[in-house]
Amino acid sequence: MKPHGYILLTALTLLSQIDASTLFRDSKTLAVQICLDRAGFSPNTIDGQWGRKSDVALATYCAVKGIETPQTPLQAYNTLFSKEKDLFQVMIISQSDYDSLTPIPKTPLEKSKMSSMGYETIEEMYAERGHLSQAALRRLNPTLNWPNPPAGSKVTIPYFPPQDKKTIASILRISLSRFEITAFDENGTLIALFPCSIAKEKSKLPPKGEIYVTAYAPKPNYTYTEETGKKKKYIYPPGPNNPVGSSWISLSIPTYGIHGTPIPEKIGRAESHGCFRLANWNAIRLFELIDVGTPIVIE
Repeated sequence: MKPHGYILLTALTLLSQIDASTLFRDSKTLAVQICLDRAGFSPNTIDGQWGRKSDVALATYCAVKGIETPQTPLQAYNTLFSKEKDLFQVMIISQSDYDSLTPIPKTPLEKSKMSSMGYETIEEMYAERGHLSQAALRRLNPTLNWPNPPAGSKVTIPYFPPQDKKTIASILRISLSRFEITAFDENGTLIALFPCSIAKEKSKLPPKGEIYVTAYAPKPNYTYTEETGKKKKYIYPPGPNNPVGSSWISLSIPTYGIHGTPIPEKIGRAESHGCFRLANWNAIRLFELIDVGTPIVIE
């Protein structure tokens, strides 16, 4: 039997966690990030922390709207997003969520034998569903036993309503200096902004100029070439933890593409092997905007 002091301390700790999660859920910074993401101007990973990517997303949104950029997240919420509703949804962890988990082995041979490179934890799964950092997911749901709360647990994450119609971009622009991909409609209006990562080595950066989309694939596999010995090749199966994530867009420059990544928190840096990386959810959204032949300007 637990002593009364232990029970009281546990109850107080639980109340403190609930109060902290309520304060975080009510954060105007978090709300603005969610609203910008909903509008197509991604701050990349939603985390309740205001930084460069959030600044760029807000400034770009305001430029498209033809309005002055608010100076703080609080001002942005009050002037632009205070009428937004249903910012969050409550989901229930299912047994099928657990059944789909797939621990990722370490060696290329073991990875090539997998049927799917799915999520390793419930935490990873629900953070991606909410476009969240895993730390932000924990802050929204501090009483759950992370990284794998039991089936039946309720999880609060941001809500992204389904889009009413599909828009095809007339052109994409990739900025090597700003680490971003932007999409424009047939009227030249900017309709989407996605932070991206580019090649770490300058020698692997693609040349500036016009290229185009040559092909695209949802749920792509990945060919890994072992650089030692006889350079064996291994084909990894599709899944969100595949090295190219949840979608692949081939470009007219051989071997180059735009794709997702299993590590969204690292987006916005010069660290790829040459391709353009996006958070998985942004790679899927960009995938829905393009077609074979969509022109791209690298600048």
